[in-house]
Amino acid sequence: MGRKRKNPNSRHAISRRGFLTSVSTAPIAGAAMGQALETPAPVPAAKPHEPVNLVLKVNGRAFRLQVEPRDTLLSVLREKLGMTGTKPGCERGECGACTVLVNGIPRYACLILALEAAGQEITTVEGLMNGEQLGPVQKAFVEADAMQCGYCTPGQVMAAEGLLRVNPSPSLEEIRIAMSGNLCRCGAYDHIFKAVQRAAQARRAGGE
Repeated sequence: MGRKRKNPNSRHAISRRGFLTSVSTAPIAGAAMGQALETPAPVPAAKPHEPVNLVLKVNGRAFRLQVEPRDTLLSVLREKLGMTGTKPGCERGECGACTVLVNGIPRYACLILALEAAGQEITTVEGLMNGEQLGPVQKAFVEADAMQCGYCTPGQVMAAEGLLRVNPSPSLEEIRIAMSGNLCRCGAYDHIFKAVQRAAQARRAGGE
């Protein structure tokens, strides 16, 4: 009395404990099989980037150097040519601190591979000077007090230079549009716009 009847199929039944045990040990059993498991082939190590010979035309001079295919114009200008006036900022083409002129057009140096710049005429902020004398745009930025921390100033100057080369007499709205790709964290925009206007007047007066 009180004893449970044995299930006639009990020898074929799997208990809940037995099922969980069998599932949990399955990977171990599989791993123990060794040769029966398919092992993925090892991934070969990436080869170092091969240097490439390159000639860059910067500020009227030709420079022969070796670069890696992944090197940006920004890194080559700063690290290989020592032209540190071009500043790294966001390095994503958003802040404009690294602006240079490529064939007279303002471009973000962080978004251009050095190899892409081969054969192009590149102008950096250093190239606007006449010896030790500041160029008209650089001088206008100083006179208009168009900087605070000054980090973005080289890029701002290059954007203004690019504008004035194609439009010697820009309106205030045209200046705002042309300078919109260059951010100033200090918020000196009013002085920057006045500096561009001042530079435009100086260039016209000097016939530049």
